[in-house]
Formats: sequence, structure tokens, C-alpha cells
Amino acid sequence: MQNQTSFLGLDRRQFLATLMPACALTCLGAKYVLGSDFYRAMPLIQEAKHKFDGPFDRPLTYRQLFATRYGEFIQLAKALEKEMGQEKLLGFLKKNTEARLYQVGQQQAKQSPDQSFSTYVKTFKGPGYDKTLTKEIIEDTDKVFELKVTECIWASVFLQAKAGEIGYAAVCFGDYAWAQGFNSKIRMVRDKTLMQGHDCCNHRYVWEG
Repeated sequence: MQNQTSFLGLDRRQFLATLMPACALTCLGAKYVLGSDFYRAMPLIQEAKHKFDGPFDRPLTYRQLFATRYGEFIQLAKALEKEMGQEKLLGFLKKNTEARLYQVGQQQAKQSPDQSFSTYVKTFKGPGYDKTLTKEIIEDTDKVFELKVTECIWASVFLQAKAGEIGYAAVCFGDYAWAQGFNSKIRMVRDKTLMQGHDCCNHRYVWEG
């Protein structure tokens, strides 16, 4: 059990990187997470000094990339679920995701020009998620920003593997903490997610300052 816990104690990037094949090498979650954050974290290949460091020569679609990236994670999570039980596994994943996404929010705040509401929601207005989400801005004011997501590549991959609850715990659950980590005056409200089988994700951010 100690080995299982140590895996779940890693942050999301470390945990997934540990499980992913090298060729796979983005919460809304998942996510500052997950709009391509994994790629931003990887150093660009400047000069291959060893054959292992050379560029990967197989082109992948986004769907293939994400399926490969999360495939082994899903398999391991399902194996752990059999050993630990669903409730305990999901509890571990949620706790880990919440803690790490809070840290992501704090780090984003440090790197941003300010910690205002407008700066935070700007994350969802740019093209960073265009290849991985189908989204629509429903409301955009000084104190409320609502985003409707009707297609999500994370949900697609996890649901295809019949692992929606695992995906919600490992990817989506930290979105609340992400906002709080950036600024404690930002509250996220959401009662639908594609990962849980709903028709959309209704991310609503409220400024309580």
C-alpha cells in the first residue's frame, strides 16, 4: 500500500510522466493544466546528443496523443481500484489533484502581472485550448465569467476507457482549487461535467472581491 500511496503523492505531471511511454510526450483541469501545460513543461530539443534524445518521428493526432498519454495511467488506476476499492482510490486522486492544482494556481499568480479576475479568466479566452476543447463563452462581465464546454478531449479519452469517475477525480476535480490558488476571491461554480456524463461542462467563475 505504501508504494501505491507514493505514486498518488506525486503531482499530476510527475505521476503521469512516470506512467507514460516516452513516445507520448496537455482540468481545464487539467490543466494551466492542461491547455498544453505538459508541453510547456518539457524543454525544447536543441541538439540531440544521444539517440534517446532525438525527435520522435511518428506523427500523432491529438486524440492518439492523449489516448497514449493517459492509457497506462487509466490501466494502473483501475488496478489500484481493485486493490484499494473505488472510494479510497478516488479519495486519493481527488486529494492529490486538489492540492497540486492549488499549487498550479499559486504559481500562475506569481507569473502573472496581477492576480485580478480578468487576468485569471483570460486563460480561457485565448487559443490555448482550441485543439482540445469545444467551448463557448456564455457570460463575461467584471465579476462573472461562464464557459460552456461541449467537447473535451480528456473526457473523450477517459469515457472511451470507461473511466469517467477516475478522470473526474484526476483531471476535473482540481479546477476549484486552481481558481482559489490564483486568488482566494475567485469562486468556481459547476454542476455539470462531460466527464461525469452530462451534456456539457458549465464552468462559472465568480469574483467575490
